[in-house]
Amino acid sequence: MTVTEPVVSAPFFLRGELVEGHAETHRSRDLGIAFTTPAVDLDRAVHPRSEVPPLLDVPLAEIIDFLVETGRRIREPGNPFVRECIDRMALTHVLPRAVLEQQVHGATMYLDKRLLQTVVEQNFPDPRALDEWVPKQDFTGRTSFIRAFAPRLVHVLPGNSPGVAVKSIAQGALVKAVNLFKMASSDPFTTVAVLRTMAEIDPDHPIVQSMSAVYWRGGDDAVERVLYRPQYFDKIVAWGGGDAIDNVVKYLGPGLQLVSFDPKTSISMVGREAFASGATLEEAAELAASDVMILNQEACVASRFLFVEASAGDADRFCERLHARIAAKAAASGDTRPLDMDLREQIETLTMLDDEFGVWGRTDGKGLVIRSDEPVDFHPINKTANVVRVNSLDDAMKHVNVATQTVGFYPFERMADYRDRMAAGGVQRIVRLGDAGPSTIGNPHDAMYPLHRFVHWMAHEDGVRATADT
Repeated sequence: MTVTEPVVSAPFFLRGELVEGHAETHRSRDLGIAFTTPAVDLDRAVHPRSEVPPLLDVPLAEIIDFLVETGRRIREPGNPFVRECIDRMALTHVLPRAVLEQQVHGATMYLDKRLLQTVVEQNFPDPRALDEWVPKQDFTGRTSFIRAFAPRLVHVLPGNSPGVAVKSIAQGALVKAVNLFKMASSDPFTTVAVLRTMAEIDPDHPIVQSMSAVYWRGGDDAVERVLYRPQYFDKIVAWGGGDAIDNVVKYLGPGLQLVSFDPKTSISMVGREAFASGATLEEAAELAASDVMILNQEACVASRFLFVEASAGDADRFCERLHARIAAKAAASGDTRPLDMDLREQIETLTMLDDEFGVWGRTDGKGLVIRSDEPVDFHPINKTANVVRVNSLDDAMKHVNVATQTVGFYPFERMADYRDRMAAGGVQRIVRLGDAGPSTIGNPHDAMYPLHRFVHWMAHEDGVRATADT
């Protein structure tokens, strides 16, 4: 008897309309699960430049109110679009269903009125520029008007974090953009679920009419060479790994820019103070495990390399306690998928080199810690932490670079001694160990204020105006 493989349907959303179909069959990135989509209608995916963006003259306050209501509707237990989204995503995504539910519902915390207002205020010196032409005058008397004009954006969404879809929709609405969301193969569902929720509130609202979400295989030249053109879009907002960014870069040129949330690696630095007592050691191990296990180590902010200022014996004590806490968090999450074959083989090779490496745990996906004197030459993932023993945290500085996003630091009082050197090395964020996940509202992301980068800054120069005295 032939067993038929289940196929998941992933509809599109085009400017207020749900589009269903099974014209194309694709496979999810990590699990290889088949899913079907309609064919991409390139004409409908593009909002003509001859039309003023639908959101241009909608007051920012109204946009924020609509986003807040969307968040409330997403959190409703009976929301059929979210329930259907979770059911389908649980088949295509590596993360457990409970984690996915937490991600989608947790992301609605971004749709908070005070938070959204703060984000706008931090990104724009004068937020009025989003709603109107703001008058300016320089010291020579020359006048002008400035507008943060609604851009045309393609958002290349990541597959590791469903919550990014909620945040990206909100950001696109705040800058009044015309938005095309390219969904990821592991999650071609969340964006559409959010947009369907918006359409249920008001199908004709300009936010709904400004949003489209489709899927195509990244690198599909037949789609990207048509869409990635300056006559259609101003900027490509790209999340994801190196391949995702490389697919975009080749299309850039005058009039089409890249705003990149490109691949980053986050680390931890643990000073000798962690070994002052049993209590401080337990505290440091718990805080470090919290940073390692953010989104089960799928997020960019999750720590992968932990530089520990310690003797060989103290480093091993730290590894033992760190492993116990990672294993506990892995068991609580329900995510115990084994490491992929290549990573397992590399780690199993290390276990034969007893003098150079220490290994706590196994490659069964239940938590693993590797101790070494230099960072391992592979990417720790799936609840795998590499503890690198150093004589001084100064020695760890040679390992920070422009790909280092977040550094969790312990003890907290030494952070100020390192922040300038970290910034010079390319680091974008330093936090207290254990605080890698939460972020101060409105702070820069990946060394930039994203909304400020998204908009099309337009100047209307009005010359020198005559005054009453002339």
